[in-house]
Order: sequence, then C-alpha cells, then structure tokens
Amino acid sequence: MYRKPMMALLGGALLGLGLSLSAMASDGKIEVHWIGHAAFKITSVDGKVIVIDPFITKNPKLPAESKNLDALGKIDVILVTHGHVDHVGDSFDLAKKHKAPVYAPAGLNQTFLNLGILPAELAPRMNKTGTVTPLGPKIKISMVRAEHSSEFVWKNPLTGKDETQVGGEPVGFVIEFENGFKVYHMGDTGLFGDMRLIHEYYRPDLILIPIGGHFVMDPKAAAYATKEMLKPKFAIPMHYGTIPVLKGTPEEYQQAMGESPIKVLAWKPGDRMRF
Repeated sequence: MYRKPMMALLGGALLGLGLSLSAMASDGKIEVHWIGHAAFKITSVDGKVIVIDPFITKNPKLPAESKNLDALGKIDVILVTHGHVDHVGDSFDLAKKHKAPVYAPAGLNQTFLNLGILPAELAPRMNKTGTVTPLGPKIKISMVRAEHSSEFVWKNPLTGKDETQVGGEPVGFVIEFENGFKVYHMGDTGLFGDMRLIHEYYRPDLILIPIGGHFVMDPKAAAYATKEMLKPKFAIPMHYGTIPVLKGTPEEYQQAMGESPIKVLAWKPGDRMRF
C-alpha cells in the first residue's frame, strides 16, 4: 500500500533534480573548478568536461579526500601544457578510465606513443597556433606559446631508473566555449612579448595565471602580464605554494595589480564559479 506514495515521492525527487540540472544547463554559463596547483576542471554549457594539468593524487597540498579521481565524474578531454610531473600528473589514468584524448605538445604526445604509455587514439597530435574541436564545433581549443621547458621524466620499467625523454615545447591553451566565453590556461610561463598578440587575437575573458615565481612568473611579473598585456575581465592565480620555492601569493599579486577593473579571484582549491 506504500507503493504509490513512494513512487510519487521518488518521481518528484527525480523531477526536481532534472529541473535543477536543466536550469544549470540553460543558464548559458560554463563552470570553472580549481582543483589545485595548475589543475582545473571546466564544464561547458552543454556539460562537456575538460580537465587541464591534472596533478592530483601526488599533490602534497591536497587533502586525501580531494585526491579521489572518481570524484571528478566523467571527463571528455584532457589538456596537458608540458611534460613536467606536476602537470602531466594523473593524465594517463584518467585518459584510460574515461577514454578521453590527451592534447599536449606534439613532441610530448609522440613520446607517450613511443613509450607505449598511451595508444594513438588517446594521444592525438597538435601544435602551437593549431585549433581543434574534439567536443564539437561550438568549443574551440587553441594551443598557444608558453615560456618554459617541457622535459618528461619517465621511470623505465626494465631498469627501474628515471630517464629524461623528449617533451616537446611548453604551451598554453585558449578555450572558446559555446557562450563565447574564452578561458586562457597559461601553463607554466614567464613573461613573453606575444602575450600582447594573445590578447589581440584571442581576447581571453578569464586567465588562469601562474604567480609562484622561481619556475614561473612571480606576482609582480604576473600583474604586469595581466594589466599591460592580456587585459582579461577575470584572473585566477595558480601554481603557487605547492612547494617551498613557489613563494608568490595571491595577496602579493593583488597588491601588484593596484587599481584595476580586472577582477582577481583569489580562490582556494576546490572553489568554483560559473561564467
């Protein structure tokens, strides 16, 4: 005798959930989620998921509960900016689990193929200035320059020793979503003059910018790149504090920004926002 009320209750709950998910999709926005370090998960208007530089399980600053890869849900595409371990991270496990292709510098993907780490269908090649649309024509992923290095260190299973392999050249990614919003993940980079060209040609709305110093821009250099060269609407500082030499802080970055219409979002790992 409880069957009909129970079914009605369940149906109502599912209807409410459906309406909630439908409302999220119909608001015409994307969701940006900072996992930590340089790792981001971005969900498109239509629910496609891009994960960038997924350094998660070995990130020393993430709590154990944040290192559960299953908690990321489904993944459609993985982007890797260069060959260093704190950016390649968990790419291989995620790619194989979700059958999600990894877009990385062409030389790095060739190394993944040569070493048998990824099959060809999960390591498509592209290069700087190239644009791909693996999620359909409404989402454009463009590879751009970065000023850094990209060697890939791999432990040879036969010898048990680390080997330094070709990693291609470091890159960043500009992603244009269905709603026209453009996100520029800068990867690891120092200042370079073509940031002005990236502003002029791609016009990113949001930049994900490294500020830690030592290996990347420090807060002062990052602020200069933001205000004088890239001129986005929003900036999220990243790649700081994970190891001792990455000393730059969001507070220093905001101070160096001074008076500016650009909104700096000083997030904590796990924070997210819709744009």
